[in-house]
Amino acid sequence: MKVILVNERGGVSRSFNFGGLSKALLGLCLLGLPVGALWIGANLPAAESDVFDARAVKAWNKALRKQQEQIDTADQQAREQLTALTVKLAEMQARLTRLDALGERLTTIAKLDEGEFQFGSMPAVGGPEDPGIAGGSELPYQPPEFLEAIGDLSNQIEDRQMQLSTLDSLMARRQLQDEQFIAGRPINRGWMSSRYGYRTDPFSGRRTLHKGVDFAGKKGSDVVSVAAGVVTWAEERSGYGQLVEVNHGNGYKTRYGHNSELKVGLGDVVKKGQVIALMGSSGRSTGPHVHFEVFKNDRQVDPASYIRRTGR
Repeated sequence: MKVILVNERGGVSRSFNFGGLSKALLGLCLLGLPVGALWIGANLPAAESDVFDARAVKAWNKALRKQQEQIDTADQQAREQLTALTVKLAEMQARLTRLDALGERLTTIAKLDEGEFQFGSMPAVGGPEDPGIAGGSELPYQPPEFLEAIGDLSNQIEDRQMQLSTLDSLMARRQLQDEQFIAGRPINRGWMSSRYGYRTDPFSGRRTLHKGVDFAGKKGSDVVSVAAGVVTWAEERSGYGQLVEVNHGNGYKTRYGHNSELKVGLGDVVKKGQVIALMGSSGRSTGPHVHFEVFKNDRQVDPASYIRRTGR
């Protein structure tokens, strides 16, 4: 076999002679090239595909495990939060029970009309129906039962707080009225030595009107206010000696005369039963006692009816 190679530029040619063995080897080479190419083309994508699939499965499994861990964590947190909410709900119910018991007790103490404050029952509510909800084709949102129970309990607690606030204000007013209610004697120890009305004056011997009540006792013993009020006089006054005058509001005021020492000053706020002076014999007096007067709308009245009163 003879092969001739020609050069296009120079026109030079070369020739090669092949024997039988060379022709056989050349033929095998020419035939093996396409077959090898076909085999590589057929097997290379399959190998790459197998490698891609294995990596993808491994990555997917890893992602799934991570998502499962996140789901387990979220489930655990949800259970813990639900347990905490359950405990909180129980605490709120216990508080509501105590509020109801307190409200009923205060209502009884305050002697209010039955039914004026209703502790232990659902709060009364109402209102016109929303036409947007009634006329719509879609049903209104319904919260889960657990959230609905918390909402109902919250409304009940708010209702109880409102009632207790109102009851507290009412009782505070009543307490203030009780404090301002003139009742009792202006001393803790002693006896009545002279009543209100006409008597023989111990100094002049003439029949005169005694416009107060005298309580005799030991010098230096306590003189107390018969009601809460504001001190409008706390010094010497002609005939009264060391005098304390207390304005109780609503047109009432009281006077305490002949004291040896004053325990309050002008403008002081005093409570019912508070010590305001010490018994003495200052001013126009024959011995240790307190001269007690009651004024109603700037007119002196007999203190006897107020002395016999009991606190409200």
